[in-house]
Amino acid sequence: FPLQLEPTVFALAADLSADYLGGYWNFQTLSNGAFYMAPDSDGKFQVISPNGYDGFMSADAFGITVCLFAYSNLSFGAGEFAATCAEEYHLLRDYMMDHAEARAILAATD
Repeated sequence: FPLQLEPTVFALAADLSADYLGGYWNFQTLSNGAFYMAPDSDGKFQVISPNGYDGFMSADAFGITVCLFAYSNLSFGAGEFAATCAEEYHLLRDYMMDHAEARAILAATD
């Protein structure tokens, strides 16, 4: 699963933020079963979303944002992987609603 997800996440991260220049990512498995990854960074990332959002967020919020985009994009494929991505999207979005930067993540992804 992560082998198909990672290249999509890395490409989307570069598309969404000029501040993303590669590096290590932390993998998170949540109590509700969701999985996401976020850059291992203490810095902020300026995110410019296709929907017009332009703002700064922490590496954790950026990772959630990028993973939500990736899950959404990958869910439009066919088969079990697409269904898994759709499920992961909803699980991660549910988790994100309690995140300190939920407003910024929603603004970037909706």
